[in-house]
Parts: sequence; C-alpha cells; structure tokens
Amino acid sequence: MPPLSAKPYLRSVTIDPRAEIDLDSYPFTIPAVREMGVLVKDGCQFIIATHSPILLAYPNAKILSFDATGISDIAYEDTEHYAVTCDFLNHYPRRLQQLLDDA
Repeated sequence: MPPLSAKPYLRSVTIDPRAEIDLDSYPFTIPAVREMGVLVKDGCQFIIATHSPILLAYPNAKILSFDATGISDIAYEDTEHYAVTCDFLNHYPRRLQQLLDDA
C-alpha cells in the first residue's frame, strides 16, 4: 500500500462493496473516519479490530467484545478502551506519575 496522507485515499481507488480490503497499516485519523462515512453511505461495510476509542465511537457501530466468556455485543461506554481513556483524561497528572514511577 502506498504512503497515505490526509488526502482522501480510500475514495481515490475504485472499491467494490463486496471486496475485502486489508487496512492494517491505514492511519485512522479524523479525515480517514470521514472517508469511511462516505463509503458506508455507498454501501461499504468495515470489520475493524481496534483499540481506538475514536473508531469505537463511530455512529451506529456494532461493537463486539471477545473475552473468556465468548463474543458479545457491548455498548461503547461499557468498553474497557472507553473507561481507560476517560480515566486517563480525567486524571492524567496522577496517571502519568504512576506510569513514570514504574519506569
């Protein structure tokens, strides 16, 4: 895959809605999320494994949790990624100190 920029990349190629595309190295930035929105409106679907709370927040996303009990639907606010991000943002001085003290 060629290097990507903030320019619309996904829309610059012809994408068959039935195609499987590996976006493993795609930089999921805000412009990329916007591009995904355009493609979703055109009928494309995305299956994404991520730790990104931004991607998890995508409107109408179906979030699946894979854990020891199996696979289940989960609400965005109930994901561990959401909880960790909120905790860090709400207590970042203390969390940074904890991280640095352990170094």
